[in-house]
Amino acid sequence: MKKVIVLLALFLGAFSLQTQAKKWRAKHVVIIGIDGWGAYSVPKAEHIPNIRMLMEQGSYTLKKRSVLPSASAINWASMFNGAPTEMHGYTQWNSRRPEIPSMVENERQKFPTIFSILREQYPDVVTGCIAEWDGIKHVVDSAAIDFYDVVDEKDNEHLTRLAESYIKERKPTLLAVCYDQLDHIGHQDGHDTPAYYKVLEHLDRQVGRIIQALKDAGIYDDTVVMMTADHGGINKGHGGQTLEELEIPFIVCGKGIKTQGEISDVMMQYDTAATIAEVFRLKRPQAWRGDPIYSVFR
Repeated sequence: MKKVIVLLALFLGAFSLQTQAKKWRAKHVVIIGIDGWGAYSVPKAEHIPNIRMLMEQGSYTLKKRSVLPSASAINWASMFNGAPTEMHGYTQWNSRRPEIPSMVENERQKFPTIFSILREQYPDVVTGCIAEWDGIKHVVDSAAIDFYDVVDEKDNEHLTRLAESYIKERKPTLLAVCYDQLDHIGHQDGHDTPAYYKVLEHLDRQVGRIIQALKDAGIYDDTVVMMTADHGGINKGHGGQTLEELEIPFIVCGKGIKTQGEISDVMMQYDTAATIAEVFRLKRPQAWRGDPIYSVFR
């Protein structure tokens, strides 16, 4: 009898999600984040065919801006939290908790993230976040995510294999895949150097593998793929106020997305979460300051 009740609950949950999801623009979103990816690099890179395919078949801007200071935890937080530094409270590149108390908190004492509001409004969704940098877990509300894993900061092959497996096995509603190696090479060899472009080209191949995994899983035609970054860089650093540090790419392609190439919309880091929320037609928290980039949608 208990087995019958469990199976019935699973069936009703799946049926409820399918019914609610009919109003979504797409059933899946995969966001690929590349740490330290400056927008200046896109026109200069010679061999990034998968990134260029997403740009040509979707919409993009190379003028999206990071929040200040242009450093990691601050901007990963703004990307997923839908709000600027002053509101979510993460102010240091390696913040483990808000240095300024968050203006609002959910039941887990976290500023509301795209993962947490998706879970609250659709409890049966499947979500994941796979990252090379363990600092991301502090800004995404990892307790609201089904699967969270961190790999070695220079092992993006492992990261991609995990993403491929998770996509094929679970067909996630929302998955974030966050690469860190480009930021490492920016600090080691410098931004806008041959070594930097070599790593970017390598990461483009990882993007191609994620796209192929979506096709193998049979969900590519019902998926929105987004690519963006936390910040750019100049010389061997970032955190300042130059456009090389502040301007980052935003690329979106897939189900319900216009094939229009470059867009002119003004976009900030915290608009990313709001744009994901629009795919799922979510009610956005009053505390969020991000706006969806409506022009990319059909």
